[in-house]
Amino acid sequence: MNSKKSIIRLIGRREYVSFPLLNIKKLEAKIDTGAYTCSIHCEDISLSIIDNIPTLIFSISDDPLSPAKEFKFTEFSTKKIKNSFGEMEERYIIKTVLKIGLKNIIATISLSNRDNMRYPILIGRKPLKGKFIIDVNQLHTGAPIAKKALKKVLKPV
Repeated sequence: MNSKKSIIRLIGRREYVSFPLLNIKKLEAKIDTGAYTCSIHCEDISLSIIDNIPTLIFSISDDPLSPAKEFKFTEFSTKKIKNSFGEMEERYIIKTVLKIGLKNIIATISLSNRDNMRYPILIGRKPLKGKFIIDVNQLHTGAPIAKKALKKVLKPV
């Protein structure tokens, strides 16, 4: 049994995140503890049958000056999720690695068109639980160890 303690890191209300397995680096994400899971802005989301295997195909643009990257997933699911307008919608769900600061997390990500949203990525509370403390006064912290970061913030006067 591994008794290693988890290191809690401090993050702000917005952080730069990466998706290493998708080769997507440093996109700004909104940290939203009111949401349960994560969501990423995708375009051209479709389902095709390739070699008799249902395949989810979608595009993500991580650089406005470059063409969007196309991805194909054969492992995916669907889930009904309440959108920002309070309406239920069915979305495709994938699992991939999410990197916040130095921490890699296997996260469940819903694919959504977030064109009308300010940030292309929303990070919900599920992948954050037990790993991060959120300071809403902070932005782009890079996720330092919370104990050290809080000592700096909470210095006695």
